Amino acid sequence: MSAQQVLFDIPGPKARARHLVYGVVGSLAILGLLALAAMRLAERGQFEAAKWTPFLEPGTWTFYLIPGLQATLTAALVSVVLSMLIGVGLAMLRMSDLAPVRWASGVFVEFFRAVPVLIMMIFAWQMLVKNSAMVALMDTLGLTGANATFIAVVTGLVLYNSSVICEVVRSGVGSLPGGQREAGLSVGLSPAQVRRSILVPQALTAMLPALVSQIVVITKDTALGYVITYPEVVSRARQLGSADANILVVYLVVAVIFIIVNYAITKLAEWIEGRNRRKRRGTPGGEETESKVAAAQGAAMAEQARNT
Repeated sequence: MSAQQVLFDIPGPKARARHLVYGVVGSLAILGLLALAAMRLAERGQFEAAKWTPFLEPGTWTFYLIPGLQATLTAALVSVVLSMLIGVGLAMLRMSDLAPVRWASGVFVEFFRAVPVLIMMIFAWQMLVKNSAMVALMDTLGLTGANATFIAVVTGLVLYNSSVICEVVRSGVGSLPGGQREAGLSVGLSPAQVRRSILVPQALTAMLPALVSQIVVITKDTALGYVITYPEVVSRARQLGSADANILVVYLVVAVIFIIVNYAITKLAEWIEGRNRRKRRGTPGGEETESKVAAAQGAAMAEQARNT
């Protein structure tokens, strides 16, 4: 059973026919809007050859777009690794047997999940470049202004996304059959050891598609670094567009780059989900586990949608 089947009833013949009509009408409306946008762009000369020829020059890619994409992927990779590690750690604390630990971690998660990523980036950047103690520490460590923007971008992304990943992992643990925990306790493991050795590893595997979807969110949110002058691909695109007076064309190219990168990540998530589903179906009780995992994935993705 898929997450969509958990969230929605399977449509009947009339509903499918109605959905087909809605799909055709919606597609025609989107095509009409795209055609109208293309006409407006043509009227303003955005399709003239002079606007696009800069992309045939090697310097456009080697000086602007490729370094910008490298900065984007570097910030995304570091943020993903740290968010996963901190998110799993927070999930362990959220499931602790000690009430004060659960309460403190819950406050941390709810606070940083509610604050916009951009505000956390700006706050971190202000602390790094305007606080005298932090400036002295940065100078001691040999970190320049460019490194300050990188640290600020990663800080904002990690604080928000580790909180979201914490809840995804907690939902995954809650979706596992109760027998998993009972089996661990029956062989003499403590509740903490059961969570650490049995439940969380299985939850990470079961919730992998939702976690990979969060990677897409992290990759897109690196573009917010543009506001604090982090030299990611959107910031580089602005410089390129200003130099060649084709800012709209450059942003279109950057949008295509983001689509390609995120499409690759999405296809990876689909492949992993299909592989995990085939494994679950081949194990005893796999159907029940798959149903519960699908429900948890649907809830996690709905939570991600609300927070985006």
